Amino acid sequence: MSSLSLAVRDSSTMLRRNLLHARRYPSMTLNLLLTPVVLLLLFVYIFGDVMSAGISGGGADRSAYIAYLVPGILMLTIGGTTIGSAVSVSMDMTEGIIARFRTMAVHRGSVLIGHVVGSVLQCVMSVVLVGAVAVAIGFRSTDATALEWILAVGLLALVSLALTWIAVGMGLSSPNAEAASNNAMPLMVLPLLSSAFVPVDAMPGWFRPIAEYQPFTPAIETLRGLLLGTEIGNNGWLAVVWCVALAVLGYTWSRSLFNNTGKR
Repeated sequence: MSSLSLAVRDSSTMLRRNLLHARRYPSMTLNLLLTPVVLLLLFVYIFGDVMSAGISGGGADRSAYIAYLVPGILMLTIGGTTIGSAVSVSMDMTEGIIARFRTMAVHRGSVLIGHVVGSVLQCVMSVVLVGAVAVAIGFRSTDATALEWILAVGLLALVSLALTWIAVGMGLSSPNAEAASNNAMPLMVLPLLSSAFVPVDAMPGWFRPIAEYQPFTPAIETLRGLLLGTEIGNNGWLAVVWCVALAVLGYTWSRSLFNNTGKR
């Protein structure tokens, strides 16, 4: 077999392995998925009227706030799901299965590729489930064209890929699964500090740079523009630049850690 065929075969095997683990042990995925669903319901039904009145400066309109909130919740869902990837990678590294793979005729990069592809698929499924909950409570995107929907799905997949590579690096650099979970927590915290819940213009002046100069805000504003027809401006290319930069950084970091671990 050629090197490419071998890489594809082994990566497919590792992908099936990770998906089987996710199916047999769904508790972590469900726990991470529960957070965005609870936040969605909390902000819609408890704070929805107040938040919509504060943002619009007029009367309360919960349906308008649902539309504003959902893109941020979807990004939060991706950030939370990738925490599971960091934990899974750390468990593989500490429980000895990676050392076992190194003694076998397995393509070197297939282990990480299996984790990354499996995580992206889990992110997509999590987004679909949270999106279904959003639709059930009133979210609608009637103005988005087919092209805008395709671009929105592409953006969600690109964000998933970028954050997954960062999460893999965090998992490889952590001494155990608990540390990996803690180290990856910023992937869920950063969306809370973005424009997910309120516009950046409504934030205190000292806090705005924190919300503006991070990857989630341009990604959320781009997704919001694609689904709701709001102005995207520079957020589109900023989101792509952030994703590519994080993906390259995460890949380089993860590959270096994985290769160095094998030399010990």
